[in-house]
Amino acid sequence: MTRRLAEVAKKVGVSEATVSRVLNGKPGVSEATREAVLTALDVLGYERPTQLRGDRARLVGLVLPELQNPIFPAFAEVVGGALAQQGFTSLLCTRTVGGVSEADYVDLLLQQQVSGVVFAGGFYAQADAPHAHYELIQERRLPTVLVNAAVDHLGFPQVSSDDFVAAEMALGHLRALGHQKIGLVLGPRDHIPSRRKLDAFLGSPEADPELVEHTMFSLEGGHAAATRLVKHGATGIVCASDILALGAIRAVRRAGLSVPGDVSVIGYDDSAMMNCTDPPLTTVRQPIDAMGRAAVDMLVALIERASVPADELLFEPELVVRASTARLRTAPVSA
Repeated sequence: MTRRLAEVAKKVGVSEATVSRVLNGKPGVSEATREAVLTALDVLGYERPTQLRGDRARLVGLVLPELQNPIFPAFAEVVGGALAQQGFTSLLCTRTVGGVSEADYVDLLLQQQVSGVVFAGGFYAQADAPHAHYELIQERRLPTVLVNAAVDHLGFPQVSSDDFVAAEMALGHLRALGHQKIGLVLGPRDHIPSRRKLDAFLGSPEADPELVEHTMFSLEGGHAAATRLVKHGATGIVCASDILALGAIRAVRRAGLSVPGDVSVIGYDDSAMMNCTDPPLTTVRQPIDAMGRAAVDMLVALIERASVPADELLFEPELVVRASTARLRTAPVSA
């Protein structure tokens, strides 16, 4: 008990006596200090006293699929900063292969009495993935916001980048450069954002369904998918993430071709350092700053029992043109 008092007091910057007063429900402590002590208790992993367990902690779970893709650390920074401005502390939860699952994190967050959860890139975006842990959240009426497209039946508020518009932008850019044989590298077939990009692709009369590849979101997945597209003669490749696009560039080079001389490549996200790759990557930028702040505003409104938009909140992406795309080379005219 003494050690717990000392750690919490140090974390908050108050005396052990003040911490003791909060834990024992004694008067004479400001509401701000009381909330800070309870939050520190949660962050340090200590259980609240029984009489205080009914209170929600001013903690918000931020559940991400990984941190290797630079877009997710960037999003975590935006959301964490916006939550801090609203007086909340974010708990970062990242899935690991063979380790803690998304469902495990949900159980942990519920035990910690968090005020809400923001999910980005979770199983909610895959139609064939397990969704029982989302149903548990609904049963507990825990305020929750999803970032980017989800399967229809979950019913949580959503903040998304417009995948259909993103694909149209990328395809329009390549066609304006003279490319007609354009390939598409997407995530798994049940991935909802990828399905939306596919709808935009197939809605064009020039689209060739044979030039669509589905793969995992990884450098290796992009490499394998683009290798097949290059063999089919694609001169332009649109990818569903920057990581996939980097894999596609590697595949083009290993086929003895150049980017953008022989094949133009477009990514999606505009994650960190994409202007420093070789060549700098043309990509469609997700407005993560605006999306992250909107997700936090929506979550705080839910926590405060205010109404939020029932429809998915769509943000328009932005095409960022760099050196990985160029006008299609024309064959030399024979004499």
